[in-house]
Parts: sequence; structure tokens; C-alpha cells
Amino acid sequence: QVQLVESGGGLVQPGGSLRLSCAASGTILRIYDMGWYRQAPGKQRELVATIPRAGTTDYADSVKGRFTISRDNAKNTVFLQMNSLKPEDTAVYYCNAEIWSYDNTRRTYWGQGTQVTVSS
Repeated sequence: QVQLVESGGGLVQPGGSLRLSCAASGTILRIYDMGWYRQAPGKQRELVATIPRAGTTDYADSVKGRFTISRDNAKNTVFLQMNSLKPEDTAVYYCNAEIWSYDNTRRTYWGQGTQVTVSS
């Protein structure tokens, strides 16, 4: 069993900051790509940022220069530092990870989501 658990969401004023965390646990052999997605009400889920195990990160144009994705491979955790937040960043944020587990399967897992609300 593999589980992803997000934390760090909440209510913040425009221009503020939040840091999201997502920890993977369970029968993990290796974690490959990790990422953050978001889904606003009435909209499709969209990519926010991705980070490979080693290599170059990638960001949606709408968050470049404001958000930073990072990871701690020793702790199986991915982070999303969000600065200069805007009301349009309001959404449920989901982490995902491509994981090779002890049952010898390699697949993508998703967290349960954490709400981020940017409002004055």
C-alpha cells in the first residue's frame, strides 16, 4: 500500500505565501517524477509544477516566478512554496508521484487534496 498525504493548505490574503507538503509512505522502492496539480471549481485539473528525481523542474506559465517546487528524496516528500498568491490561485491542490513499489508495480498515485483559498 502506498499513500500520499498533503498538508499546508489554508486561507491567505492576496500577496501572501503558503508552503504545501506531500509525504509518500508505504511499500515504496523508488519514487520517480513528483508533481502538483490544482482544480478550481468548475474547471479541469491542471498541472502546476513537476520535479523529476534528478533534473529540471517544470512550471505552468501562470505560476512561473511565484511558485517553487522542491523535494526531499530521503523523506519521500515534495513541497510547493507559493509566493505572491492571487485570488485565481484558489483551488484544491493535489500532489502526485510515480512510484515503484514492493509488489513490483510502477504507477502514479494521488493525494487527497488540500484547499488553498486566496481572498481578502
